[in-house]
Amino acid sequence: MTKRIWHFINSGKRSPSYNMALDEALLDWHSKGEIGPVLRFYEWEPATLSIGYFQSVDKEIDMSSVKEHGLGFVRRPTGGRGVLHEDELTYSVIVSEAYPDMPETVTEAYRVISGGLLKGFQNLGLQAEFSVPASKEQADRLKKPKSAVCFDAPSWYELVVEGKKVAGSAQTRQKGVILQHGAILLSLDEDKLISLFKFDSAEARERMRMNLPQKAVAIDRLVEREVSIEECISAFSKGFEQALEIELSPMELTAEQEAIVKEIEESKYANKDWTFKK
Repeated sequence: MTKRIWHFINSGKRSPSYNMALDEALLDWHSKGEIGPVLRFYEWEPATLSIGYFQSVDKEIDMSSVKEHGLGFVRRPTGGRGVLHEDELTYSVIVSEAYPDMPETVTEAYRVISGGLLKGFQNLGLQAEFSVPASKEQADRLKKPKSAVCFDAPSWYELVVEGKKVAGSAQTRQKGVILQHGAILLSLDEDKLISLFKFDSAEARERMRMNLPQKAVAIDRLVEREVSIEECISAFSKGFEQALEIELSPMELTAEQEAIVKEIEESKYANKDWTFKK
């Protein structure tokens, strides 16, 4: 059987506003039928704190710490919680809701798309598995997270190794298209991450500092060798090909497409009205 062809983009290190603008542009082009489904990998320059669409900057984020660390700052078009994009590889998947065998529900679509992540971690030699709440109470807690920190707890079908979260993902659906993107951690500076968020008390901050290493883990803590970005791109691109039974074909943006991305970037993701709207 002939495999379906998906576009493949490796953007490298780009600004936070560009990264979000390109994801949005790809969603828009796919919704119009101008391009097919896309798997994209990218990094961040500078290192960046991204927050979910619904998060409140004033209530949840310590902007003085963001500035002190010299970080970029951007609001994603997807939900979820705050993510420090530093030593990591970010992926995004853009695919129609009507794609063959794509489940209608958000949770089950996560399962299908995140199968690429599962295979990717396995390609690196890690015994990753899906996170599935053990009880209704646990599932209900995931709907109302106590913390603004993404890696505080795994959600449905996110990836865990030895019970600890190794990748955080978020999803949105617009114009009949699913955009799912997320962070694959090569290493994690827990103290820096925690310093970027506001807490109700010093005790709550300390509890997070003590508990986070038990809840989240990066690749460098799981393997005894150094894993490069290039090795991750190879492992996870193959993982998506295996899980989704697709073939990846490199895609280069045209000058016209780059101009559209720039327009979205300047009008939205680099605009303080968008970033600080909540």
